[in-house]
Amino acid sequence: MEIYIALALGIVILLALIGLFNSLVRRRNTVRNAWSDIDVQLKRRYDLIPNIVSVVKGYMQHERSVLEDVTKARTAALSAHTPLEKEQPEYALAGALKSLFAVAENYPDLKASVNFQQLQEQLSFLENDIQSARRYYNAAVREFNTAIQTFPSFLLAGSMGFSQEPFFQADEQERKNVNVTM
Repeated sequence: MEIYIALALGIVILLALIGLFNSLVRRRNTVRNAWSDIDVQLKRRYDLIPNIVSVVKGYMQHERSVLEDVTKARTAALSAHTPLEKEQPEYALAGALKSLFAVAENYPDLKASVNFQQLQEQLSFLENDIQSARRYYNAAVREFNTAIQTFPSFLLAGSMGFSQEPFFQADEQERKNVNVTM
């Protein structure tokens, strides 16, 4: 009789461990899928940037440094692969694009260009999609990290090969207050 109780208890513990492992794998895969979603949106933006630079180049003869900054930032962002590697280049690219559009304000013909307006609109939609993908990624990371830090998971997560995933965070420049002058 005691052997049946021990066997039943062993089976219950084994099933609980299997369930815990499978749950952590599902959450880790959700995090990886969410990162992949960010990557897809970023790739779409990277593909759009050369078109924007091409359209702007014809109008902005004296603003080469702005165009070079955008190109350099795009190249740096393309070469990064992990969330931690991508953070800094992504914010540099966003800043370079903001500078590009700010300088474009000085060129009425460029602002009136249908191609430029369409590209700017596409970029705006892409930026919204990227923000949504980042929020989803951070939610998935929060769920995963919480799962591996809570009882009883934290007792076994490390030995099963699970470790915390990084959040996609705003850099110091993005956190500063915006000065609005009129």
